[in-house]
Amino acid sequence: MVTIRFKALEEVMNRQPKEVLFPEGRVSGYFASNVFGKEAMREYMSEEAYNSVIEAIEKSTNIDRKIADQVAASMKAWASERGATHYTHWFQPLTGETAEKHDAFFEPTESGRAIERFGGGSLVQQEPDASSFPSGGIRNTFEARGYTAWDPSSPAFLMGKTLCIPTIFVSYTGEALDYKTPLLKALHVLDKNATEVCQYFDKNVTKVTTTLGWEQEYFLVDSALYNARPDLALTGRALFGHAPAKGQQLEDHYFGSIPDRVAAFMREYEIEAHMLGIPVKTRHNEVAPNQYECAPIFEECNLAVDHNQLLMELMKKVAKKHNFRILFHEKPFAKVNGSGKHCNWSLSTNTGKNLLAPGKTPKNNLQFLTFFINSIVAFHNNADLLRATIASAGNDHRLGANEAPPAIMSVFIGSQLTAVLDELEKKVKSGKMSPDEKTALKLGIGRIPEILLDNTDRNRTSPFAFTGNKFEFRAVGSSANTAAPMIALNTAMADQLAEFKKQVDALIGKGIDKDEAIFQILRKCIVDSKKIRFEGNGYGEEWVAEAKKRGLSNIKDTPRALEVYIHKESIELFNRMNVFNEREMHARHEIRLEGYTKKIQIESRVMGDLVLNHILPVALKYQSEIVNNIKGLKEVLSASDFNKMSVIQLDMVKKIAEHIEVIKKSVDQMTEERKKANKLSSQKEMALAYRDKVFPFFETIRYHVDKLELIVDDAYWPLPKFRELLFTN
Repeated sequence: MVTIRFKALEEVMNRQPKEVLFPEGRVSGYFASNVFGKEAMREYMSEEAYNSVIEAIEKSTNIDRKIADQVAASMKAWASERGATHYTHWFQPLTGETAEKHDAFFEPTESGRAIERFGGGSLVQQEPDASSFPSGGIRNTFEARGYTAWDPSSPAFLMGKTLCIPTIFVSYTGEALDYKTPLLKALHVLDKNATEVCQYFDKNVTKVTTTLGWEQEYFLVDSALYNARPDLALTGRALFGHAPAKGQQLEDHYFGSIPDRVAAFMREYEIEAHMLGIPVKTRHNEVAPNQYECAPIFEECNLAVDHNQLLMELMKKVAKKHNFRILFHEKPFAKVNGSGKHCNWSLSTNTGKNLLAPGKTPKNNLQFLTFFINSIVAFHNNADLLRATIASAGNDHRLGANEAPPAIMSVFIGSQLTAVLDELEKKVKSGKMSPDEKTALKLGIGRIPEILLDNTDRNRTSPFAFTGNKFEFRAVGSSANTAAPMIALNTAMADQLAEFKKQVDALIGKGIDKDEAIFQILRKCIVDSKKIRFEGNGYGEEWVAEAKKRGLSNIKDTPRALEVYIHKESIELFNRMNVFNEREMHARHEIRLEGYTKKIQIESRVMGDLVLNHILPVALKYQSEIVNNIKGLKEVLSASDFNKMSVIQLDMVKKIAEHIEVIKKSVDQMTEERKKANKLSSQKEMALAYRDKVFPFFETIRYHVDKLELIVDDAYWPLPKFRELLFTN
């Protein structure tokens, strides 16, 4: 193992940046060239087929079989011309990864030859084996059938020689087994309810689209060093490792010069991403050494989710070509910042209006306030649910670690908008408003664009921060599928808008003017959701105490955070909005608990293996060397000189022995607790046992192993150290 570490370091030292060949011309010339988008559809489809697909995308209508055959033929022709030999339904099961099963574009004939064929049936629906995908008890293992069905709103694309068709994935009995199905339902109901509210302000609005812009953080580690760290390879994070003398404390990595090898990797994945229509625009060094970030221009939410999943897979492949391994784990290295995936969320209309951006008139700003305040209420009413959507074993290390938002859910809107809401709360009272009061209010909200000019800073400690024309959900983990928080957020917003319209219509029915009715309900919304708003430092202990006083939850671990999935209120919300039924909610709760348990179980087993088979043997070997040194000193020195000169060595032997004793006992106890947890029949009990009984040993074992790392001769230490992992490229 020692040889492997130093051989890996030698290999890294000889690395050279890989040459990246650019396609000819500008990005605009090859952008989306591997996507069967509108331009390709116009070229390869009949007008009838093209119009049917566009209508299906914009109005969620069905495509009949005859048209599906035409679309399939067009797709195959386009893909075959670009060298494609296979096709696959590309979907997002509840594993957190993407899935695909490739089929060739041919069928055998009676004459013993073959013809190329891809019909509408193959395009629209497939039946992959669903037995090995998580179902949360929705179906038995022997009930293997599942269905994938084409999602026309996300265009097909080429990956290598394979035509990939984005699809939903459902069980034989119709329940969703993926992320895309409920996301599409949530987006649909939000479109409906938001459009109805928009009708108060603009009759031309017929569609509201959710937009999403994600920011993806990640670490890069050289492949040789990665392969010499079994914990990185098997768990995605370093289970051991003492912090290097220099970490991120000089703040010199953030936005610094990008190393040549890293820049070459970035250039290649950006080219591949652009060819797949992923509008990646930004790249930079992040706070921690060897940590980076990329971000695209915002897109329609469903497409943005697909593109994020696709880009993560693409980055993994490209990283390997450049002798890197990419780490999407939320906390791969202790003592430096972890990685998140900030989700910038907004709403836009078919008339080109961003509903979370103020306008130039009081009418537009009343519309802005309506959607802005309802967003806060939606978050307030479903804060624990939104906390559950971002819960994971990895994110548990990151949330509240003075580098990411805390586990307490809150909303930041800035001091100026706070003043606007306070003024609205103060002026609007029950009963009819006088003409002067209405005028004063409208003049006040007319100034919103001006006051926002100096109020665009972001509160990095806030989980849900307003940043000028969007809300940024900062608490999402870097490895997460963004669909999970987007499903909950869009469903919550749809539900709140429906309730808002119901209350406004009730006042209008009593003869109250429309604008006044809106003002009155907005005031009620401001009062009801006030406790979720927080403008201060989310890292401070004062906020923990204040949040508790306000009645806000501070759920610090995944098993307890996930409990809200099966609360009556959550089930009723998703049922009411037709996004999940009760069975699907219980299934997701079960799947998420099982995923957490397995990750902690794997980490525990890897930790035990590394300690018993790599670290303790090395420590004992080094301890033996010191003991032999002491014996040698005793032979050549007088008793008095020996007593003076052997103090340091004896102290080292003692310290090594003490650390070894604690480590061995802790590993044995952890193993016993793991065995007990594995015998529990309930998934909930098992997850809680792993969190409360197994996980606590991790910190103890790590502390003493990291202390050994500082004592044992560097030439003996079996694992690449943090100074090598974080500063070697």
